[in-house]
Amino acid sequence: MPRAGRAAFKNRLLVALPQDIEGFFSNLHPVSLSLRQVLYKVGAPLDLVYFIEQGVVSILTIMGSGSAVEVGMIGDEVSSQRFVVQVPGAALSMNAALCKQAFTESEAVRGVILRYAEATLNLSAQTAACNRLHTIEQRCARWLLMAHDRLQSDIMPMTHEFLSSMLGVRRAGVTETAGELQRSGLIRYHHGQITIVDRDGLEAAACECYRMDHERLQRLL
Repeated sequence: MPRAGRAAFKNRLLVALPQDIEGFFSNLHPVSLSLRQVLYKVGAPLDLVYFIEQGVVSILTIMGSGSAVEVGMIGDEVSSQRFVVQVPGAALSMNAALCKQAFTESEAVRGVILRYAEATLNLSAQTAACNRLHTIEQRCARWLLMAHDRLQSDIMPMTHEFLSSMLGVRRAGVTETAGELQRSGLIRYHHGQITIVDRDGLEAAACECYRMDHERLQRLL
């Protein structure tokens, strides 16, 4: 494994695994993640497993019209959603069959992966309710906070077109909402880049879903 041991891991799922099962993950390989890179296509076989170390990957559901909406933010044999890199970064990849073997043979691996699967399902359900019940401003604040938690950076590349796709609303609505958040001093938007200026204020502007998302993530880890 081309790493300096588990202390070098940045992926928090890998960090959560007990030290005595590192042998299961001896074939991890570093890969770069580029903006808009598709990791999994709908109906395509899952040959590789990715452990994200830096960046944000969105789980998108594609409708018959071709439109997409985010249902999650990062074992079948094929993917039923599209996984797209929304903030470039880096990951560790490994053969999916070997990961499946680790899941089968190690109770510790199963425990971590099943907690992650539960968290992902709960996030999808929470997102569906949020999209139905809460305002665009609340949902936008929630999404930015979730991305902020996963990136651990105040600055992220972001266009209004992309954010409208993630939230499932028209671009004009996102432009107005982002402008309001900027006028309130919560964010700064310039040339496709959003900077979180007031984290506490953004939390106050978000709906209750963010707090539930955050607590779920902490329990997982």
